[in-house]
Amino acid sequence: MKTRFNHRLSALAAALSLLVALGRAAAAEDWVPLFDGRTMDGWKVSENPGSFKVVDGVMVFDGRRAHAFYAGPVREGNFKNFEFKADIRTSPGTNSGVYFHTAYQAGGFPKQGYEAQVNNSQPLQGGYYEFKKTGSLYCVRNQYKSIVKDGEWFTLHVVVRGKHIQIRVNDVVTADYIEPAKVVRSAERAGRFLSSGTFALQGHDPGSKTSFKNIMVRPLPDDLRPDVDGPVPAEEPHAELMQYHMNHFPLIDLHSHLKGGLTLDDVLALSRKTGINYGIAPNCGVGFPITDDKGIHDFVASMKGKPVFLGMQAEGREWVTAFSKEAIAQFDYVFTDSMTFTDDRTGKRTRLWIDGEFEVGDKQAFMDMLTRKIEGIVGSEPIDIYVNPTFLPAPIAGEYDQLWTKERMQRVVDALAKNGVAMEINARFKLPSAAFVKLAKQAGVKFTLGTNNAGKEDLGVPEYCLQMIKECKLTNKDLFIPGKAPSKAIERKALPK
Repeated sequence: MKTRFNHRLSALAAALSLLVALGRAAAAEDWVPLFDGRTMDGWKVSENPGSFKVVDGVMVFDGRRAHAFYAGPVREGNFKNFEFKADIRTSPGTNSGVYFHTAYQAGGFPKQGYEAQVNNSQPLQGGYYEFKKTGSLYCVRNQYKSIVKDGEWFTLHVVVRGKHIQIRVNDVVTADYIEPAKVVRSAERAGRFLSSGTFALQGHDPGSKTSFKNIMVRPLPDDLRPDVDGPVPAEEPHAELMQYHMNHFPLIDLHSHLKGGLTLDDVLALSRKTGINYGIAPNCGVGFPITDDKGIHDFVASMKGKPVFLGMQAEGREWVTAFSKEAIAQFDYVFTDSMTFTDDRTGKRTRLWIDGEFEVGDKQAFMDMLTRKIEGIVGSEPIDIYVNPTFLPAPIAGEYDQLWTKERMQRVVDALAKNGVAMEINARFKLPSAAFVKLAKQAGVKFTLGTNNAGKEDLGVPEYCLQMIKECKLTNKDLFIPGKAPSKAIERKALPK
């Protein structure tokens, strides 16, 4: 009897253990509200408590800078691994965010933990412009293309599993980061690392009205490992790039192509790995993949909701009559180069990169013509960026520094400055020279970074661009960022069609 009784006790204990385990598993899987929709109970507001209030079931920031820290009963406000969700609506100019692994502080921006950025359209204010957009892991994995709009509710979803952080906006992954054992952080952001802590909703600027609802958390077990392949890295895989991210320097490659087997998924995976943002640019013009408005509409539709900029590579000189203004307006920016033109001496269509389709002849006469062509393109075509800049055909490319004299460089720079056209620093052709970049910077010309990849294998870290940034001492104020103003193709010049 005693043995049978002991067996029953053991079975009962096992059943109870199983029930407890199942209860814990269920608790780990349940979403728990952090906001009751009626009051600010469970939230502690720093600095200006009156800036956060509840209006019609929604928590609203509208006032002077403040942060609302969760201080309620769920896990006593201490979370390590979790999923967090909130529905958010911004107003024009909103600059907000959601901090995690942070702790209450009475004033200033939280120094502990990470921030998921919320900012769709903050304008230039007092010389300060916040480039980083909604879905950024602030200063670690920055997102520069906003994929949601002011005035519309969207869902921000933050997941932490071990050392793995992922941010989604409306189910689109906008940031993906594995924190290494040894991080690269600026002194200003020394507390940007994973530990544990609470959440804080940011209200940044006066007039920056932000609404929050359906704020909830799904606590996960503390001993979770990152849901990624391989071990957690010992150090930042791209430490140099992290320095740029930390110091508000936008690394955006605006000249990438889906060709040679490269897919959009490949580009997005690379972006998540390095933090570099991308602009996808199809070739548009006579004899190229996109030749009419329908081609533009189809391309734009295929990219809807993706966290990449859309650029139009305008080919040849005929492009200005091939597309409508309305179709071109769907791109974030338009660029072209001076590699295709009609040779004044022969009357023939010339493409400088194809053997047999160009004629150099007298080098000085050729350079004078090329300089005039660049001035004409920049001065008459509605473009935002001049790319593959100062390219020379193979027979004379080795004489670049001699043929691009100071007078010719100055003429190109003056044309760019006068017409508000940015100059690309091109990683593929290693153009323009440092002398050209310095001269253009002195004239106030803006710059972009571009790989101009021929296929899948040569899209990566644009080393020549980074070299020019350092050598020519470029700052984020020297860069052209799409979205700060409408494309010049739409605003500055009227198209014939």
